[in-house]
Amino acid sequence: MTLVELIVATAILLVLTSMALPLTRVVVKREKEKRLRHDLHEMRRAIDRYKNAADTGAFRIKLGSDGYPPTLEVLVRGVDVNGKRMRFLRKIPRDPMTDSHDWGLRSDQDSPHSSSWGGQDVFDVYTRSNGIALDGTPYKDW
Repeated sequence: MTLVELIVATAILLVLTSMALPLTRVVVKREKEKRLRHDLHEMRRAIDRYKNAADTGAFRIKLGSDGYPPTLEVLVRGVDVNGKRMRFLRKIPRDPMTDSHDWGLRSDQDSPHSSSWGGQDVFDVYTRSNGIALDGTPYKDW
């Protein structure tokens, strides 16, 4: 009787484990999506703060630019404002979907769904992942 009980208990554990694996994958994917939304929001807020500071004349901008940062690194390094360093972002976050610091960039001259950066300035940032979110939308459209 003990051997039969052991086999039944093992079978039950196998069934429960096989049911838990897909759920675990969904939880991990949801956490990555949550991190991606947060990072995109943080970088876009930093771009907006830079643009707002440039528009109010807090620092000089390059002639012919629209006041957006030339690169993401400028947001981290900061700009000189009356002898003080004004920073907009602590660090460039790692893209949780591609596991790299290589974000897709768009300038204000690029089309809204462009996948190539014109190089003029940084108007928007997006992930380079080709994956599909749990809600069915492509990550690169976030």
